[in-house]
Amino acid sequence: MHDGPLTERMRFRRAPLAAAAAWFACGIVLAHVAYRPGVLLVAGLLLLVIAAAFSLRFASRVAWVAGAALWIVLGFCAALWQPIGQRPPELAPYADRLSRTVRGTVVRVQVPPPLPALVSASQAADADSAPTWESAEVEESPQQAKPLSVDLAVDAIEEVTPDTSSMVPMTGGLRVSLYQAPAEAALAPLLHCGDRVEVPLRLKLPQRYRDPGAFQYADFLQQQGIVARSSASATRLRVIGANPATLRCRLFAAQSWASERLLGFAASAQNRRLPVPLRLMQADALMLDAMLFGDRSGLSHTMRVGFERTGSFHLFVVSGLHIALLAGGVFWLLRKLRFPLWAATMLTLLATTAYAALTGFGQPAQRSLAMTAVFLLARLLSRDRDSLNALGAALLAMLVWAPASLFDASFQMTALVVVAIAGIAVPLGRYTFLRSVAATRNLFGEHRGQLPPRQAQLRLMLEMWGETLAGVLGQWARRLPAFALRAVLWAFELALVGVVAELVMTLPMAVYFHRAAVFALPANMLVIPIIAVLVPAAIATFAGALLSPWLALVPGAFVAWLLHLLTYAIHRVSVLDAADVRVPGPVWWVAVLAIVAWGACLWLVRRGRLGALATAIALPLIAAMILWPEHAPSEPGALEVTAIDVGQGDSLLAVNPEGSTMLIDAGGPVGQHGVSEIVSNFDVGEEVVSPYLWSRRIRRIDVVVLSHAHTDHMGGMPAILENFHPRELWLGSDPHSPLYDALLAQAARQGIVVRHFRAGERIAWGSVAIRVLAPAPAYVNLGSPRNDDSLVLRMQFGKSSVLLEGDAERPSEEAMLAAGLVTPVTLLKVGHHGSRTSSTPEFLAAAAPQDAVISVGRFNTFGHPRGEVIARFAERGTHLFRTDEFGLTSFLLSRDGTLRERVGDTLLLPTAAPSTAP
Repeated sequence: MHDGPLTERMRFRRAPLAAAAAWFACGIVLAHVAYRPGVLLVAGLLLLVIAAAFSLRFASRVAWVAGAALWIVLGFCAALWQPIGQRPPELAPYADRLSRTVRGTVVRVQVPPPLPALVSASQAADADSAPTWESAEVEESPQQAKPLSVDLAVDAIEEVTPDTSSMVPMTGGLRVSLYQAPAEAALAPLLHCGDRVEVPLRLKLPQRYRDPGAFQYADFLQQQGIVARSSASATRLRVIGANPATLRCRLFAAQSWASERLLGFAASAQNRRLPVPLRLMQADALMLDAMLFGDRSGLSHTMRVGFERTGSFHLFVVSGLHIALLAGGVFWLLRKLRFPLWAATMLTLLATTAYAALTGFGQPAQRSLAMTAVFLLARLLSRDRDSLNALGAALLAMLVWAPASLFDASFQMTALVVVAIAGIAVPLGRYTFLRSVAATRNLFGEHRGQLPPRQAQLRLMLEMWGETLAGVLGQWARRLPAFALRAVLWAFELALVGVVAELVMTLPMAVYFHRAAVFALPANMLVIPIIAVLVPAAIATFAGALLSPWLALVPGAFVAWLLHLLTYAIHRVSVLDAADVRVPGPVWWVAVLAIVAWGACLWLVRRGRLGALATAIALPLIAAMILWPEHAPSEPGALEVTAIDVGQGDSLLAVNPEGSTMLIDAGGPVGQHGVSEIVSNFDVGEEVVSPYLWSRRIRRIDVVVLSHAHTDHMGGMPAILENFHPRELWLGSDPHSPLYDALLAQAARQGIVVRHFRAGERIAWGSVAIRVLAPAPAYVNLGSPRNDDSLVLRMQFGKSSVLLEGDAERPSEEAMLAAGLVTPVTLLKVGHHGSRTSSTPEFLAAAAPQDAVISVGRFNTFGHPRGEVIARFAERGTHLFRTDEFGLTSFLLSRDGTLRERVGDTLLLPTAAPSTAP
């Protein structure tokens, strides 16, 4: 007897579908980057012919070249047949803010979930709902109303002309927020799937931010078939008929029905009599709703943040993990009941399909169900199976069905994690502790097959220890040593799988979430075993609640105890400063190199012990390569000022010639001043400003400047302080505001140096000289924030200069003029978004800017920038740039006074300006 081969070497004939999926994906990528698809298609066919001729002429061992070329061409053709880009929807041109009558069929009705205690309405805002500042534009929405979200499949819309109006056929998805007063609360039950309705609306397209890396809410809605949004009073909607309910609407209704059952059990008298640790609270029911049915509308920011910081938010995403747990549990139970393999497979697929439908049948659930189905069928059809081949079949099926899913983050993460576990972690385990698992099976019975000497000796020792314990404790302890060893081996296996999965997930976490979750491994080692128990127990609670609260009481108490234990542990870990490290995504060639290196590990880990050792060494090195800090590029010899597109708000990035960074304001929602009102699931600092800074390879900001404490300048600031840990925070006056006080407390907690400045002070920032122009030394504001609180800065770099005005209005401008502080500048950041209250003729005459930039939101309801203000700049011959028209705009100022503008990636011709030295 001797130790045989631990695992079979990687060969394409053992996993042909895994190789086919990889080559098929290469073809999709090739089509995505191709500029002339026709030429590349001909080249691909030529490559196929050459590869086939080469393989037939020389040797069969290179026949894989022809196979690879074939799959690449097929992937290329599939991507061309189902293009990734989508043509503009027909409904889009009608989103012009004119009031139009819209007719359509109800396809989804979403009732807002009840709010847990101490959670504000904005904290429980649906991720599908509008960002906070867009909701603020609705004039007919009572503040106390809770919107009812209704999705319509539009079939007709009013065509408005100066003389007539008529209804024209139209197609497209529309999301309407219906605001209802308490007296109108009975409206929700009156809307059903298939109802044809008519309502006058002002359509608007979701905000798009033209910044690299910014989250696009419009794309998120488009994935759900929604083109435009609107809002109206519920009293203006009329039901004019009914159509048969679509399958999609029935699925949404089933999801809402399931959510109501859980919330109903949480509110039942039987549950409320339980002790608090065993009681399912309303917040717990909302978490279970997200976990089981994929409805995350009830998750507040407070609920989400701890799991996001520890890399365990997948607990609330109905994905492969949840469906795999259900499929594995059902399949195991059916096999224990001695169902035939084919019957167990089919019943498992039926159960998982029903569960996926109950979750709303979203794209992650569809993908997970498809992969589970292909895996189970491949397992059924082949006894001599290879896990990578079955997974390759599942991935190939998904790519053939939807080639564009290759570029979806959830697909990539699913593919990476299953390949990491099945292709790397399992073979690594076979070279270490997993070999001992066979020695613990069928103890005290006949073992099938021969064991290597070490495992045979271990089996004998377990039997001897078991007999010894049985003589002392009784026959029940006979298998105790084997059980203890299996538990230890299971823990080791979980740790190995977790380590390998987390190391491989470093790439998508850095690219899509800009996170290096330091405690992701211990958090997931805690979360995954609990999920394995929590999900079945939660399903049992739900099933019991359908019949009677009494039947759900025992599993519900167990679920509540597990959930409270889990949330407490995650919260304790997430509050640590080291729990969440935010990082830029790697450059493209590092990502490609990491994928190639992981592919090499798939082959290397099967080449023997030395290959497994090399793989174990390579995995952390690949992760380190992905996270290795890179130097943030800057424009040598120039002062850069970039206006970031944050909609109706302000945020500017300044980079001095030495590479030091300064962020002035961070955008945010408009017209809100309370702490509870500002908290939303959409954070412009997190979703827009931070991704742009990470796209610039910036990991830390040197100085953050808050011009004044209005939310459209300060709303994104907490996320910036948290993500980039600035060394200094510059402020002007100190108004009274809960948000402002919270920001100061956060700065103190993070150890950020806070500096206050007044007019006349000077600051040296590398080779750039900064002078403060406002607020005046005698200026005092003891009330709420005002525009004239604005900290106005003038930057001087050689002959070039920049004036950053914040939202300063006429009184502040007059005070600066009276003090003689305003002199000609090269670039002006226009005050208060181009409002008529700023940019007075006298101020512009003194500043005489060569270029000016206005940070303003498209279709804002304030009418910014005002026509008379634009005319003042035109009269002076100033080049005016607007973020609502140009998007992200950068200005590069040289020491000799030369100014270059860059709109997006386009660098305009440089222009020279006269000296603007003070």
